[in-house]
Amino acid sequence: MKRWFANFVIVTYLGAMGFGFFAHTMQFMNGCHPTMYFVVWDMFCGWSAYENRIHLVAEGESGTYYDVSRGPWGEFNPYSDIGRRHYDYNGMYLSRVANNVLKQTSHEPITQVYVFEENWAKKYNMPDYIWNRLYDEPKEPRSYFSVRQILDQDSKIVQANSCWLMRCAQNDFVNNPRLRREAQTNNPYMTIASSKREKTTTTDSNSAEDETYFQEQQEPDNLFTPAGN
Repeated sequence: MKRWFANFVIVTYLGAMGFGFFAHTMQFMNGCHPTMYFVVWDMFCGWSAYENRIHLVAEGESGTYYDVSRGPWGEFNPYSDIGRRHYDYNGMYLSRVANNVLKQTSHEPITQVYVFEENWAKKYNMPDYIWNRLYDEPKEPRSYFSVRQILDQDSKIVQANSCWLMRCAQNDFVNNPRLRREAQTNNPYMTIASSKREKTTTTDSNSAEDETYFQEQQEPDNLFTPAGN
């Protein structure tokens, strides 16, 4: 009986790992259920050296800017002290967040909404006493801001730019001649193209994105919070 039970556990474990490997390789049902996280072979793929925050700023007809990151009811923190919008790294529901805040507040007509992405190195999250043990330099955190999305008055996306990590990867590739040569001469070992994916169309947003650059930005003087209804 013990041998049968041991064989059952071994077969179940190997079967689950085999299915996870197949699902990850073939892109088959790898996100159909939260339990797939335990069998798909891409755990901890989202770890980064940068901390990320999202800011939503609406522009009125008069040129006044409103902070619409949180509503008049306050910040919603689902897990810790970080707001809900910061978990939406891909920006899939940020337009709904901005639209909900604008509906629940009184303000002038809005022309467009900017989605700003703020990033800084996670090493600056260390307490001061740990920082002083590891580094001789003073602790001077520096944030980098970029425009992630631009929404119209109906909260529809009119411009979408790459995230910070993607831009860093693109800059590393462009500024490294060896990587460019290897990309031109080498081919990937295996490529998979899903027939269910829709074809995408290219826009002229890349030209505008190339002109953007990261810099330290100060909060504008005419940034206000809309009043609650």
